[in-house]
Amino acid sequence: MMYFARWKTAAILAVCLIGVLLCLPNLAPKGELPSWARQFSLGLDLRGGSYLLLEVDMNAVVRERLESLADGARTRLRGANIGYVNLAADAAGRRVSFRVRDTAQAEAAARQMRELANQIPTGAGTTAPDIEVATAPDGTVTATLTEAGLRAKASGAVEQSIEIVRRRIDETGVAEALIARQGQNRILVQLPGVEDPNRIKDLLGKTARMTFHLLDESVNPTAATPPPGVMFLTGEGRGGQPERFAVRRRVEVDGANLSDARAGQDSRNGEWVVNFTFDSIGTRRFAEVTRQNVGRPFAIVLDDKVITAPNIREPITGGRGQISGSFTARSANELAVLLRAGALPAPLTVVEERTVGPELGADAIRAGVLALAAGAAFVFLYMGLAYGLFGWFANIALLVNIILLLAGLSVLEATLTLPGIAGIVLTLGTALDANILINERIREEVKNGRTPISALEAGFTKASGTIMDSNLTNLIAMGCLYGFGSGPVKGFAVTVAIGTVVQMWTATTLVRLLASWWFRWKRPKELPVVEGGRGLLDRLSRPLFRLVPDNTKIRFMRGARIGLLTSAVLSTASVIGAFYPGLEKGIDFKGGIVMEVRTPGPADLGRLRSAASGLNLGDVGLQQFGDASTVLIRLPVQGDEAGTQGAVNAVRGALEQAAPGVRILRVEAVGNRVSDELFLGGMIALAISFLAMLIYIWFRFEWQFAVAGVVTLMLDTTKVVGFMVLTGIEFNLTTVAAILTIIGFNANDKVVVFDRMRENLRKYKQMPLDQLVDLSINETLNRTLGTSMTLLLSALPLALFGGEALSGFAWLMIFGIVVGTSSSTFIAAPIVRFTGENRLRRGEPASAADRAKNQAAARV
Repeated sequence: MMYFARWKTAAILAVCLIGVLLCLPNLAPKGELPSWARQFSLGLDLRGGSYLLLEVDMNAVVRERLESLADGARTRLRGANIGYVNLAADAAGRRVSFRVRDTAQAEAAARQMRELANQIPTGAGTTAPDIEVATAPDGTVTATLTEAGLRAKASGAVEQSIEIVRRRIDETGVAEALIARQGQNRILVQLPGVEDPNRIKDLLGKTARMTFHLLDESVNPTAATPPPGVMFLTGEGRGGQPERFAVRRRVEVDGANLSDARAGQDSRNGEWVVNFTFDSIGTRRFAEVTRQNVGRPFAIVLDDKVITAPNIREPITGGRGQISGSFTARSANELAVLLRAGALPAPLTVVEERTVGPELGADAIRAGVLALAAGAAFVFLYMGLAYGLFGWFANIALLVNIILLLAGLSVLEATLTLPGIAGIVLTLGTALDANILINERIREEVKNGRTPISALEAGFTKASGTIMDSNLTNLIAMGCLYGFGSGPVKGFAVTVAIGTVVQMWTATTLVRLLASWWFRWKRPKELPVVEGGRGLLDRLSRPLFRLVPDNTKIRFMRGARIGLLTSAVLSTASVIGAFYPGLEKGIDFKGGIVMEVRTPGPADLGRLRSAASGLNLGDVGLQQFGDASTVLIRLPVQGDEAGTQGAVNAVRGALEQAAPGVRILRVEAVGNRVSDELFLGGMIALAISFLAMLIYIWFRFEWQFAVAGVVTLMLDTTKVVGFMVLTGIEFNLTTVAAILTIIGFNANDKVVVFDRMRENLRKYKQMPLDQLVDLSINETLNRTLGTSMTLLLSALPLALFGGEALSGFAWLMIFGIVVGTSSSTFIAAPIVRFTGENRLRRGEPASAADRAKNQAAARV
């Protein structure tokens, strides 16, 4: 209804005011805000910093548990006088096995092993052992890790690693670092302002597990293999030369019992050392061990390397000790940081790295703001000139829409990334779709002879269902993108999704309120929705142009077969092109290393290429990127994640030597496994979006519409892929985001046409289907072209001013909009026409009124 109660008006205005208030904290520095205030934060691609994806080595977790079982079995079996042979840990089979010499003792040995089990919670307050123990007739006893035990161990290792990573990063003084779990065994680390993450990677890459062991002086360290219970470790000997030590596996004191560690200088010789202090448990255990082993060597082992192995001269009861061994001030401090933070339960590997310098981030912000301003100006002018007064109402709603979008990001404390800015720019175009639908409906009702108040009411009411259907398809696409996307792409999905939800409210509620106020103030005898007018103000309040004339009678179905055949040929050629010559996969999907560097003067490509090629890292590609001093360097994926990280460090060093003063603007390094997972996730997102569209359209319409919609979306997508092959645009996560956005928009476009066809099927019960399809397309033609125009006007500045990072995304969007607009007319509608013949009609006899209505529609 066009009448608004006072409480409803107050509620709408309150929502707008709250949106403004929630946006205001973003204008203030973070440290000056009260605790209740919320801000959205800038992503690393906008403010600079490093993104690291770490993976916990689960094989190491399993090996450690199995070695613990084997060591415990050795101790218990000897204590119980049970003879055994062939005690071994099998990491591949996740088990420890041995054979007892006397088969009669097999059950007793199994009981000893069961006592080594850890109890893990299974839910409902119950627990279960993490190992299963079995015996064989030949006396073989096997203890196997259970799946539940393995999951519990893995989960505990990841949670412990997250806490230790957080402590280590806090010790370095990096502000606003984000550490979060990702998936089952990965940790996401975002470090704002850190341009060179090498020091952080070094800190995070070290397990830093410090343990204290006795040396076995009866064993020859130069032997080929150590005896049971002993391991050979290397370290620095007394003369500073590498030395091999025979270290007992039994941990006498664990570094986990350290309470503090600080770097300092030895008062006797001035060398840098690390002074440590034990907690009460460590103090007691350290005192017992040193009291019982005076005169024997005692090794301090850090990450399977002997740091020092002094002789115990006297019992150490104070709980304090000192680590020495050729430290510098920096290495002593770093070791102290590692020991204070605690040991990682397993090694961490950097499987993905992305680093952006602040200079590049500032450029991205400028480009994004420029694209946003230009897009807003174009869209505002188009709406005001094409729809007059109601277009300006839509522009007011669009401003509120952007404010509420930013408020939503603030409440969620979301991260605004460069793709997120692209999402805001595109929201400018999509947000006006609902207003265009309403304005076109109002215009139709006016031309059908309704009174002004009745036309307004009918326009908003009839358009609301179509608005809901068309926007839900876009939300489905964004949901798929968020579920299977990664990093900044998720930010894009969140931004577009919030904008979509908000624009449905502003279009159907806020614009209706503005129209209601205007109507009660003016009490017009006619609505300013058609061209003309008597005075200057009247003419300015009316539309100044139409993209196509009203009441067009284009016979689209005459070209249906040609349209379908042309589309099939183009899509087939695109699919062939996707395999040969093939898509240019980006680093996200094929792995490898991309570095963007800027030299002090014009870049010497030959010298830089020689420096990088001399590292023997595979084919090195160099190209100028933007200006003469900026170079993009590409290297192929290395053998494994550790090799990838080594290659990044090697290239950094080689470039700094070849071009002193070179600045690293951006680094992206993606390993094999991550790239495969990202590619699979992108493909799953596309497949699920198609399935979700099929189910939704089938649920809302007849199956003919669902099939037509999904087939057309697939044809649209293949053509976009063909465009990428022709233009060389990279196939990466950002372009997957563009394709999913295109799918959402194109589904939106088709749903509008389908909705009018469904309405006309009820209205004209005996009209031939091809005439009805033509009529429906002609009636929605201005809406279809109008929405496409607003999207093009918002995407074009993104392509022109959005910078290299978003230009491919924007051009893909522009092409997809053109393809989607044409396919709604020439592909989707003909499929409905051919599949729905004799099926979308129920065969009801036409009344005289129906026949007259059909004839009138045909004449129009």
